[in-house]
Amino acid sequence: MPSFDVVSEFDAHEAANAIDQASREVNTRFDFKGTNSRFALEDNVISMTSQSDFQLKQMLDILRQKLAKRGIDIGCMKEEEPEITSSEARQKVILRKGIDSDLARELVKLIKGSKLKVQAAIQGDKLRITGKKKDDLQAAIALLKGADVDLPLQYENFRD
Repeated sequence: MPSFDVVSEFDAHEAANAIDQASREVNTRFDFKGTNSRFALEDNVISMTSQSDFQLKQMLDILRQKLAKRGIDIGCMKEEEPEITSSEARQKVILRKGIDSDLARELVKLIKGSKLKVQAAIQGDKLRITGKKKDDLQAAIALLKGADVDLPLQYENFRD
């Protein structure tokens, strides 16, 4: 029976390279001289530190640009509120990986509501779609691509 998996992933190595590039750009830019601005990556959480909120926004733009250039969908970024003190501004950006159970249930409900002849099963942090015909699976992919999901989805492991 043909099947495929719906996942939400990114290449962690490419993300680390993008953060390294962004860090190098911040260190060489004139408007960041002496501000002690920096990026730090730890367990898919990027910590940005600078002197002001304005510089944090600039750093976020640099980060988005570098991630996009490296082929990472910036939809996987979840930006937390900046913490601003008198001497320092900090912000965390979480790189989300995997489909959480709430979103998976929502996607299963969407597929069942579409009356396509496919079955959807939640398997950990991914979704397995099976059907008798390839055309039904392709229709399911088109349905999921058209769905309003705040997480980038990839379709892999297609088996005939």
